Amino acid sequence: MVIKKLKKSRLHKDERQQYLTTIVQHVGIGLLTFNEKGEVQIMNIAAKRLLKIENVKNIDHLREISEELVRCFWDLKTGGRSLITLEIGGDERQLSVYAIELTLGKENFKLISLQNIRSELEEKEMEAWQKLVRVLTHEIMNSVTPISSLANTVEGELVAYLDKSEESPSIDKEDLEDIHLAVQTIQRRSDGLIRFVNDFRSLTHTPEPKFRMVSVMELFDQITVLLRNEIEANQIKFIVNVKPNNLALSIDPELIQQVLINLIKNAVQALEERENKIIELLAYQDEKNNTLFVLKDNGPGIDEEAQSKIFIPFFTTKKTGSGIGLSLSRQIMRQHNASLSVKSKVDEGTEFILRF
Repeated sequence: MVIKKLKKSRLHKDERQQYLTTIVQHVGIGLLTFNEKGEVQIMNIAAKRLLKIENVKNIDHLREISEELVRCFWDLKTGGRSLITLEIGGDERQLSVYAIELTLGKENFKLISLQNIRSELEEKEMEAWQKLVRVLTHEIMNSVTPISSLANTVEGELVAYLDKSEESPSIDKEDLEDIHLAVQTIQRRSDGLIRFVNDFRSLTHTPEPKFRMVSVMELFDQITVLLRNEIEANQIKFIVNVKPNNLALSIDPELIQQVLINLIKNAVQALEERENKIIELLAYQDEKNNTLFVLKDNGPGIDEEAQSKIFIPFFTTKKTGSGIGLSLSRQIMRQHNASLSVKSKVDEGTEFILRF
């Protein structure tokens, strides 16, 4: 009976060991173990595929593949992690190496896990490029669309004057001033856009602000001219109020224009299904002499859960949105040592506050 029980116990133990060995051999992560002499006990299929070898009795034999890899195996302690780049058979691999030290009986072992993260890195790299392209296209389209619209308006007015009198077309002073202002706005916004794109070529940071004293009234007038066609096309009542009229502050006007354009465009989209559409752009100083720009709309509002996420990069509540505008706007404000916040109530409207 004792012999039968021992045989049964040994059989159960062998089955369990076979079961665990099968799991180790077929797991997707490369695994190998070796003792203090470097003698390899276990090397699974995934590890052999990663290193493109058949069988290894001692890890020192891996020096033919990489001295750095073997040195990493010896040096890593429990919980240690390292990244090793190998070129095996013309194929570059980025290996994540992780180590655990074990003791079995009186003998010490080290368990090494190997994972090729090259494909993951390439996937993340592609994702980063896609996000960057989305950032650029979002900002470019926000500026190019009103520029194109404004240019078409100016062209239409000029064509109308030319049609009135082909021999001696005349433009009164007021209309000429409007055309001149439109052309100036196109040039100013185009210059800002070119600078924005050039600065983004570095791929490392948003454009550095170039501070100068700016009249808030002039800044708001430029934005009004730039977005006039879009506002009128959507039948929106656009209210601008600056107190005092000579209010000025040191900012980068192109970057702050970019922020305000993003916010106004968001407000215009939010008002699409409203009947009485109102957008207010206000500027004033509070009791602490902080300058505040406030953009209000009477749209559907933003629920509390979305309010906590709208500044997170790539979060969007719009079907076609990129989730770039607000996160980029807040980053621009931070570069000005300023802040961007939101207040909103569902079915009542939304208020964005730029605090300088």
